[in-house]
Amino acid sequence: MRESIVSGIKNRLLQRLAMSLPGGKSLRVALHRLRGVHIGKDVWIGPEALIETAYPDRVTIGDRVLIGIRATILAHFREVMGVRIKDDVYIGACALILPGVTIGEGAVVSAGSVVTTSVPPMTVVQGNPAPKTNATMAEARAETPVIY
Repeated sequence: MRESIVSGIKNRLLQRLAMSLPGGKSLRVALHRLRGVHIGKDVWIGPEALIETAYPDRVTIGDRVLIGIRATILAHFREVMGVRIKDDVYIGACALILPGVTIGEGAVVSAGSVVTTSVPPMTVVQGNPAPKTNATMAEARAETPVIY
């Protein structure tokens, strides 16, 4: 399955606009939906966040998800695999989500983490690769500032 030239140009143009324009809850979300990313309600996408350029329709983002500044979500390398981010997930700044990953409901991906395997629900992961931490969800939320 190859990306067409017209589709590629459209996806990259909308991606660049979404990365640089304001409106984390409105304009950026709308631009990514136009690209084909499946996005739920009340999602916030930080500036310069990169969401799969070639196959945006392979990315599903649930409700009430926060994607931090400069986070990167990849849905393919050589083969197209997809990424699923379930409801109430927090993805920290500069985190990298690799293809084939599902991030469970209520999970927290700490800033700068590299997620190479699926994350269970209500789990905090951090590091490279991002293993589960012993922190509770309450501790993780207390340490994480809310950005609007």
